[in-house]
Amino acid sequence: MMRFSDIGEQLRSFRLESGLRAEEIAARLGVSRAALYRYEKGEVIKLDTVKRLAELLKISPLTLLGVGVEHYSRAIGFFERLRQLEEASEQVLQLDGALCYLTTSDAFDSAYADALAEASEQAGAERAQWRAAVEQVLGVQAARKRSFQQRRPSVICLLSASRMTALLEGGVASGLAVSERARRQCRQAAATELTRLAEVMESEPIGLQFGLLAGHEPSASFRLLRGRERASVAISPFRPDATPFTTAGVATITTAEEAVTIHQRVAEALWREALKGPTAAARVRELVAARGTA
Repeated sequence: MMRFSDIGEQLRSFRLESGLRAEEIAARLGVSRAALYRYEKGEVIKLDTVKRLAELLKISPLTLLGVGVEHYSRAIGFFERLRQLEEASEQVLQLDGALCYLTTSDAFDSAYADALAEASEQAGAERAQWRAAVEQVLGVQAARKRSFQQRRPSVICLLSASRMTALLEGGVASGLAVSERARRQCRQAAATELTRLAEVMESEPIGLQFGLLAGHEPSASFRLLRGRERASVAISPFRPDATPFTTAGVATITTAEEAVTIHQRVAEALWREALKGPTAAARVRELVAARGTA
């Protein structure tokens, strides 16, 4: 059964996805901004209000009620929804990508923030809009990490060697136009993060399992998030260091049982073939060393 707290979480995610400010939505809805925030925190909301909100956010009322598939075309909306799901998850399974963002170091976030700050200064007339978007993205990502560090759900992560190579070549936040000095720092941050990942792979800490995809790699990334009450599949084109206005594609989230089952089956098959432990760590170190001498 859908709870009002669930509707509130969906509302916040789709508000960020829309790009509209809270005061804009509240004004069009004819309520105060404080009332809108109360809806997002789980206050009782009438079905007529749900319908009007859905119209404003350009989604169906059923989507806002959590029925069917959710779609996100902006990284910020997807990251916010991911944060909500992670906070209710006992296990997070990630397939593909160069890194598991939840386990990255503060240095990764620092390089990401510095690149965003430099890009914001180059945004000209849109500088204020950029800064606001950057603040939103960094705030949501920081909240994701805080929740992970407090709750410590188990993490199973299957990573991609080709994505690692791309990360090493472009560095953190490769989609941003920054100075060559900043780009060198972003590349160094990427190399440092992957070296740290290799160390974690070697130590194999409890609750963290990393595998390196061997051979065939999937064409899309996904996460399977399992909580006590339900499981969700999140399929996303957005990297953890995505730019605020990236248009990489559309992310989808569903709780459909058949979707959960088939994604679990795919992940299990790939996990059996993946490199793990010291073998995987050695391969990651090779990638870092090859990029360093290129």
